[in-house]
Amino acid sequence: MLISEILHNEAQSGAPMLGDHLAMDLLNTEARDNGQAIEFWNSDAEVLRWLARYDITPASDGKTLPSGELLTQAKALRALARRLITEFKDGKSPEIGELNQYLQAFLTAPTLERDPNGQLMLSRISRSDSSGALLGPVAEAVAQLLVEGNVALIKQCEHPDCILWFYDRTKAHKRRWCSMALCGNRYKAAQFRKKKQ
Repeated sequence: MLISEILHNEAQSGAPMLGDHLAMDLLNTEARDNGQAIEFWNSDAEVLRWLARYDITPASDGKTLPSGELLTQAKALRALARRLITEFKDGKSPEIGELNQYLQAFLTAPTLERDPNGQLMLSRISRSDSSGALLGPVAEAVAQLLVEGNVALIKQCEHPDCILWFYDRTKAHKRRWCSMALCGNRYKAAQFRKKKQ
C-alpha cells in the first residue's frame, strides 16, 4: 500500500493529525509519497475543513472572504512556520516580524461558556471573519511552540520518503516515525525484506 493510500485512509477529511501540536499539523498539510508532493490544501473550503477539525470556525457575522484569499494566506503562514520552526530547530534566531502580523490580525474577545459537562469555562472567540482572524489560532500555536517548545522534541519522521513533522510527547522521547501505521510499518517491512534476501 502506498503512503498516499494510507494517508487517505488515516485522514479522509484532510491532512493527517499526527503532529501532536497544531504547529506541526500545519506543516503536515503537505506530504510526500515516492518523491511526489501531496498538497492537502487546494481550495479555501479545504483550509476551512482543516481549521474546523481544530474547532477554529469563522465568526457568525455572515461575511465571506474573497475567493482564494484564505488559501493564499494559509499557505503563506505554512511556509513562514516551516522557515521559523526549521531555524528554531537549527539554533538560529528566527525573524519574527511576519508572524507578528498574523498574531496582530487575530482579534478576539473573552467569552464565558459552559463545557459539555455544564462547567463554566473561559474561551476566546474571534471577532472577525478575516483570514487573519481565522489563521490567528494557528499563528499563535506556532508562536507558542517557539516560546515554550523544547527544540529537542520537534522532529521529522525518519522515513526517507516522509516529510511529516511531530512534537515528541512520548515518555522516553524516542519517537522516530510520524506514525507506526504509516512509516514505522513501512520501515519494518523494508528491514524484513532485507533480512530475507
